[in-house]
Amino acid sequence: MRLRRVAAVLLTATGATAALAQSAAPVQVNFGGGSETSYLRLLLLFAAVSLVPALLAIVTSFARIVIVLLFLRAGLGSQQLIPTPVVIGLALLLTACSMSGTLGEINERSVRPLLAGQMKLEGAWQAAQGPARAFLAAHTRAEDLRLFQDFAPVTAGKPAPLSSLAAAYAISELRAAFIIGFVIYLPFVVIDLVVAGTLASLGLVALPPPVLALPFKVLLFVMVDGWRLLAYALLSSLQ
Repeated sequence: MRLRRVAAVLLTATGATAALAQSAAPVQVNFGGGSETSYLRLLLLFAAVSLVPALLAIVTSFARIVIVLLFLRAGLGSQQLIPTPVVIGLALLLTACSMSGTLGEINERSVRPLLAGQMKLEGAWQAAQGPARAFLAAHTRAEDLRLFQDFAPVTAGKPAPLSSLAAAYAISELRAAFIIGFVIYLPFVVIDLVVAGTLASLGLVALPPPVLALPFKVLLFVMVDGWRLLAYALLSSLQ
């Protein structure tokens, strides 16, 4: 009996949902073609939307900033000292600061006219490409861009495809993030070596060097005003 009741409830809910979907004409989206084509295009749209956060993370300064912060956390040697939500939140704030000019220009040229109904989606996309291309090109190495242009030949007189420019920007940002992360990580390695060597010379091999090195790392980072220097280094490198 319970199974029958559950089945009846599910059938009723399904029928009600279908009736609401048919009656809610303003909510319907016309993708063209038959029903199967419409469902396929809707599925592809949902798949594309799910990839948007990853694409935004790699084509903005977020990737560089978050990787440097993870290098800092690894150098300190304690995953709990800087929780992951704090790392992500700080990376988002620094990303907004570093890209405020580009984002503001995209908002003025593309987003506002689109929301006001003064521009269609295609026109808004074309308008947003100008500031986006300028930002990507300013932080992309010529060698990286040439690499992707070799695999996606460009017609003479035309700019590089946005996909090639974004891919070149991504690997340029990863390279810059690893360089900055290495510079930050190196002093912590020196402290680990000094603490480990001191303990070994005293015969205190039972004491874990990372635990004893952590206070010295935190003290050094606070004494040099590390957070301000790190934020300045990241923001200045993205100008």
